[in-house]
Amino acid sequence: MTTERIYATVNGRIGVLMGGLSSEREVSLESGHGVLSALTARGHDVVGIDWAEGTSLPGELIENDIAVVWNALHGTFGEDGAVQGLLTCMGIRYTGSGILASALAMDKIASKRIFEASGVATPRCRVLARDADMAPLLVDLVPPLAIKPALEGSSVGVSIVLEGAGIEPAIELARRHRGATLIEDYIPGSEVQVAILGDEVLGSVDVRPASGFYDYQAKYKRDDTRYLIPPPIDPDTLSRAEDAALVAHRALGCSGYSRVDLRVSPAGEPFVLEVNTLPGMTSHSLVPKIAAWRGMSYAEVCERILALATI
Repeated sequence: MTTERIYATVNGRIGVLMGGLSSEREVSLESGHGVLSALTARGHDVVGIDWAEGTSLPGELIENDIAVVWNALHGTFGEDGAVQGLLTCMGIRYTGSGILASALAMDKIASKRIFEASGVATPRCRVLARDADMAPLLVDLVPPLAIKPALEGSSVGVSIVLEGAGIEPAIELARRHRGATLIEDYIPGSEVQVAILGDEVLGSVDVRPASGFYDYQAKYKRDDTRYLIPPPIDPDTLSRAEDAALVAHRALGCSGYSRVDLRVSPAGEPFVLEVNTLPGMTSHSLVPKIAAWRGMSYAEVCERILALATI
């Protein structure tokens, strides 16, 4: 897609929506400021909108005469279908997936059920309701496990448990956050993440955090995480991982772009963990890194995502 074609598809003022009310506000602000700077430098009529506690998002959109939203929100309300519903009702185009796909992808339990129904391999799991007694479940749980809240992103509240003594504290941590607690079999092997743009695989990365776990600090704060593009794994295995990622993206009804997180076992079996419908656009984020490997600048990626905006 040429720059001229991208410009031609954008009519009216663009609002880069960032901040928000979730635990991922800080990351969203970093993503949003990056997108805002890139689109401004490319000559677009664009304004940043920091949705903060106590502000009226509809009022901000109307006051700034926004025709298209570049959605850089992450987490609750921004990534779960809530803002998508508001924008749809207001007749404002927006980047990323629609209402249903956003809601399904944000709910790790619902998305796993859809993966399973679509033939996509995903780790075996158990679900612990927020008000359920954990004691009966503890008897049968055998590490290694990944324990996480069902309705959070950016690895918020996630623990990798290698010993039995760590299970109860991990569940207690997950319960401080939104949703039921998801207890998955932990898949040893490689952390492979696949970027999808315009319903096609853009590329993949093998993420190797120095801490051994790609948590919030490794994603956004530390500079010692290694990113291997393309992943140094068997080409057939990588092809199957990318195929599984695309099936998962489509099964949820995602559109525009996404990032699919997988674990690839030592035997070369890919397991889809989740689909991120609004992946980060920070200096540490994976979609820009993969795009750069494909020869696309950060600004070009922002424009291509913008050109895919829908209502």
